[in-house]
Amino acid sequence: MSRLFFAAFVFGLCVAAVCAQDDDDKIACYAYPKTTESYKKKLWDGFEISLGPARNASGGGGDDCTAAIYNAAGKVVFRTTGFGVIFDEDHTGMDFDGDGKGEVVFQTDQAGGAHCCWVYNVISLAPKPHKLFDVGEGAAVDFVKEKDGKVVIWERVGGPYEYTTGADRPYAERAYRVQAGKLVDVTPEFRVQLFSAGSADYDGWTPVLTPENIKKLQGASKFGADGDSDVEEIVSALLSRALQRVLCHQYDEAMADLNLWPAASRDEMKDNFAESIKTYSPEFVAWLAAKSK
Repeated sequence: MSRLFFAAFVFGLCVAAVCAQDDDDKIACYAYPKTTESYKKKLWDGFEISLGPARNASGGGGDDCTAAIYNAAGKVVFRTTGFGVIFDEDHTGMDFDGDGKGEVVFQTDQAGGAHCCWVYNVISLAPKPHKLFDVGEGAAVDFVKEKDGKVVIWERVGGPYEYTTGADRPYAERAYRVQAGKLVDVTPEFRVQLFSAGSADYDGWTPVLTPENIKKLQGASKFGADGDSDVEEIVSALLSRALQRVLCHQYDEAMADLNLWPAASRDEMKDNFAESIKTYSPEFVAWLAAKSK
């Protein structure tokens, strides 16, 4: 992703969060500026939510705000606590698990008060209340309802950060569906879409990763904050494409991308690449380790 695109992307997220905070109709609580109002809202089937400042907050400890779902008997069946909590009315009611009934969605700030990094908590109330999944530890999340009514959860995840400044860190898209009550990675299903014209990332990589630019990259020796700024966009595009190939289970193609890296630091880069994605692609890390033997 280009620096300009990523900067605009992050700016848009942050503006959206700030605007949400300024929206008087938003059911939300924030540590800063400190929210003093509490909210209640009836849902369906006798369920109700309560959201606002936590009574026993430690002050700056990440427990400033809390939200709970109560059943018809007044018993808490779900609770989330963080620096901030938002009742996501836009996505509440979407049927994520395909049972014909809508879910409840909160956003919980677990990142020290940053306004653009929130975890989505998705809770099913049927046949009995239970949390379906949490998602959002990456850069962004989007919920897309398909024509058949199924919901695809898109999460933007990052790659290695050592070779670029913050605005150009490599990123790629990961897709999930809820299957049998669990969040399942289905990114390979969207391989053609992600590697076709019209995909924002694909349209960003293609003009950058020319033979001339690859040759320029291979002549560079320093990267990141102390590196050559002329190759930073190339580095970001190459590693982003490699990351997207990994997420689509195109391991050979990902390796081909990584092998375009300057030979002198290629092995170190592969180690850092593997380290950056080991939590969400351990299969590729194991595959890469086997290839390196």
